[in-house]
Amino acid sequence: MMNDIQLQQAVLDELQWEPSVEASHIGVTASNGVVTLTGHVQSYAEKRAAEDAARCVRGVGAIVQEIEVRIPAIDGNEDDEIAKRALSILRWSVVIPHERITVMVEHGVVTLSGEVEWQYLKDRVETGIRQLSGVVGVINTIVIKPVVEPIDESEQLREKIKAALERQADVEADKVGISIDGGKVTISGLVRSWSERLAIENAAWSAPGVTQVIDQMGLQI
Repeated sequence: MMNDIQLQQAVLDELQWEPSVEASHIGVTASNGVVTLTGHVQSYAEKRAAEDAARCVRGVGAIVQEIEVRIPAIDGNEDDEIAKRALSILRWSVVIPHERITVMVEHGVVTLSGEVEWQYLKDRVETGIRQLSGVVGVINTIVIKPVVEPIDESEQLREKIKAALERQADVEADKVGISIDGGKVTISGLVRSWSERLAIENAAWSAPGVTQVIDQMGLQI
């Protein structure tokens, strides 16, 4: 297990390794597995990339995100221009149901609302908006409403999720607890890394009829 100084250096090294992050503008502190990111970046996408890089480091149990987004003062970063670009991205996508998505922009913060059928669509909408210049934050309130009805047989749904986990080499499926309540899936247990945790969440979201995933997993530090 790494001490605080070793964990701090490991996160700094990972930030240096990530090409989409200007690591010289980011500070890192570590205390008992909690990593705090400070400093400033030029886009919200870079801020999220720094957070994702830190999350990949073994030993990181939690992240405190205090990075400031400082948007360069250029034309086209006004709220109305950001909204136009956001709508354009949604309309050009062949998979996103743009007619069911609403975009609101206030001081560079984009709020997304509406309904989609799958979690991956909700994530894809946010990922696209995150890349826009002028965006300093994204609030994603899109609701998951599957076309199919939630599966009544909880054991059947549990087995489908377990089977998906067993197909992934980096996940120990037998250590994951799964409970079902209609379309709500609660996952529990201990995982070895953030990537394993994300893989388990994605497997749960991929099951038909799932409307909510509650993550009660712990991270082995």
